[in-house]
Amino acid sequence: MTNEVSTHSNTTLSLVANTNLEQVSNQLKAIDNFQMVVQKTLRVDQDYGTIPGTNKPTLLKPGAEKILMLMGLTSEYEIVDKVENYTEGFFAYTVKSSLYKDGLLITEGFGSANTKETRYRQNEWNEAEHKKIWNGGYQDPYTLVNTVLKMAKKRAQVDAALTVGSLSNVFTQDIEDMKELLDKEQMETMNDKDANNMKITFGKYKGQTLVEVLKKDRSYIEWISKNAKQDSLKKAASMLLEGKNDPKSFSNSKNNDEVKSISKEQIGEINNLASIIGAANELKPEEVIKAYKIDDLALIDHKTALDLIKRLTSKLDSAMEKQSQEFEQEELFNSSKPPLSGREIDISDDDLPF
Repeated sequence: MTNEVSTHSNTTLSLVANTNLEQVSNQLKAIDNFQMVVQKTLRVDQDYGTIPGTNKPTLLKPGAEKILMLMGLTSEYEIVDKVENYTEGFFAYTVKSSLYKDGLLITEGFGSANTKETRYRQNEWNEAEHKKIWNGGYQDPYTLVNTVLKMAKKRAQVDAALTVGSLSNVFTQDIEDMKELLDKEQMETMNDKDANNMKITFGKYKGQTLVEVLKKDRSYIEWISKNAKQDSLKKAASMLLEGKNDPKSFSNSKNNDEVKSISKEQIGEINNLASIIGAANELKPEEVIKAYKIDDLALIDHKTALDLIKRLTSKLDSAMEKQSQEFEQEELFNSSKPPLSGREIDISDDDLPF
């Protein structure tokens, strides 16, 4: 046993000793830069979403497809395991997603789905608990066969995309459908306060609550109540329009934006932008922020935070445009010449160090 451990240890040390450290360094830089491109290219709530209770955003199917397109990859799918019990009404599939570059297999991903997942449970309203609870049954499994198969395929694709792009530290996986479940739960338990405080995640009023927008643009809330993709947002907008909210919750202050403190979401977005810009210019995130004469983010107000986010985003867009011009898909896997080699990015502002 001791000899086996010694042999294994020697083999590991041999691998480390024979590794081309310069090549490894270049590959790691290429990965870091590709992650930066992905984070800047993908759109929130379209390509990835944020699930409360998780510390990383969740990659969605459209986002996975964009990653494969960026890398010039093609995909093939194969059912590697299945259960089709027509007697008991249970169906389960495991799908393998294989990614190819110029006919060469690059990586594989796997995904499974079945008709007895939580999302297919039948729920009924319980007056005592004031919410819908599971009645012990499931949706008709015979009508879900194709849906379950597609879900397994989608999960396999996301798994493969995360692996090939080394993006597991950026996005989570296997919980994409939680967003739908969360939306359903929000609808079932929504009260007046929830409706008032629900935030818009798109468009010109992104980041503002429904009640804030209602005070200045009722027509926009009417549009949301009819056209929003998120069912819980449509319901909340309808509740406000129908008067199912407390009028006292409306603020009479016309200067609300000027006195409102910076939000946690804004702090997170500023730190993320500063980290990306700093990494490209060998600066710490706090050094980037201090360049704008801000020593403590927690002390600035909502309006100042919005302005800082706008300025940081503008800097990043300019840097990304320069870097994208050098991006060549066919050399993505060329270990001797990373497509996105780490280098400083010249952003021409005389008053900034980056």
